[in-house]
Amino acid sequence: MGNAEAKKVLDAVRGLVPVIASRAADIESGRRLPLELLGQLKQAGIFRLFVPRSHGGCEGDLHTGMEILETIARADGATAWTTMIGLESPHLFALLPRESFDAIYSGGPDVIMAGGFNAQGQAVMEEGGYRVNGRWGFASGCQHADWLFGNCVVLKDGQPLPGPSEGVPRTRGMLLRSDQVRILDTWNVLGLRGTGSHDISMEGVFCPEAYSFDIFSGTSNVPGPGFVAPLLHFVLHMAAVSLGIAQGAVEELVTLVGTGKRRLYARVPLAESPVFQLELGRADTSVRAARALLRDISQELWAACEGNPAAIPALSPRISAALAWVTETAAEVVGKCYQAGGASSLKDGSSLQRRFRDIHSFRQHAAAAEGWFGQAGASLLGQPTGFWT
Repeated sequence: MGNAEAKKVLDAVRGLVPVIASRAADIESGRRLPLELLGQLKQAGIFRLFVPRSHGGCEGDLHTGMEILETIARADGATAWTTMIGLESPHLFALLPRESFDAIYSGGPDVIMAGGFNAQGQAVMEEGGYRVNGRWGFASGCQHADWLFGNCVVLKDGQPLPGPSEGVPRTRGMLLRSDQVRILDTWNVLGLRGTGSHDISMEGVFCPEAYSFDIFSGTSNVPGPGFVAPLLHFVLHMAAVSLGIAQGAVEELVTLVGTGKRRLYARVPLAESPVFQLELGRADTSVRAARALLRDISQELWAACEGNPAAIPALSPRISAALAWVTETAAEVVGKCYQAGGASSLKDGSSLQRRFRDIHSFRQHAAAAEGWFGQAGASLLGQPTGFWT
């Protein structure tokens, strides 16, 4: 996997790692990405990574995107999460009619979308489109997005229209320019503070049919393997961010111990402690195992997207279980690093403390819940799973 343009983006991101790490405290206190850092990320080409070449992008592959996100997360988890949302934009734009996709990218490839996947709004059918009302939480990166969407239950004559299965209403994402959407300052949380995941509100606005899309069951109008199973790509992107937070914690702990740190009452510095060495080796091995799992399953998915889409439904439960396991493992690794850091980890401004809060906030995300293990188990038993594809 990989191409020259995507490799250039990866190299540029690696060059930005010291800048991102140096701004981590500012990102957290500001509860968003600083605009100058956002500009540097755009210049690196990250938001055009998955955009087709026909529209000025790199047409990058899944694995390169995961490597980029892990690299950023090693520097700062919130930056990685917010960047992840932005670089996934073309996957969602591709669910629009092709004419709308082309229009959105007519001014250039660095277009960012954010919004709410949960159907927390209502879209009343009108001639040519929908009248939209709703409020959505967790709209990461909404303050710098060019477009914002909210998933809605579709109503006609005051009643929800039937969806793809019995008892489930029809839903559609409503996409509007950011100046048509109100951002509500609500993001006061434990971790991932720098993601700016505020609530957004749409109040009686009209969304044309051509700018609505089916988030979970829609079909891409853009060719290429990167657009075959976008939601599963999203799952693996999230896992890469989780992995990067853990890898960064291990690296920071090694640096800390290299300064000669000695725990109070300890006979020797941490670097000479057999117990510490054991735990550090275990943490490093866990991170490597998680990376190996993600590499293998991402290669399987990409191969299926390139030539065997019929294999994707069987991969879906395993991919979601992989995210749950990687996030669970990352939380354990970061917890061990935080504990080994001793009293210094307690202080505001400690990068280990920030990583501890970030990864435990990450674990609260529904996509990383342990219930996905049950879906994977059901799949092994030949039971229905109802997974997204």
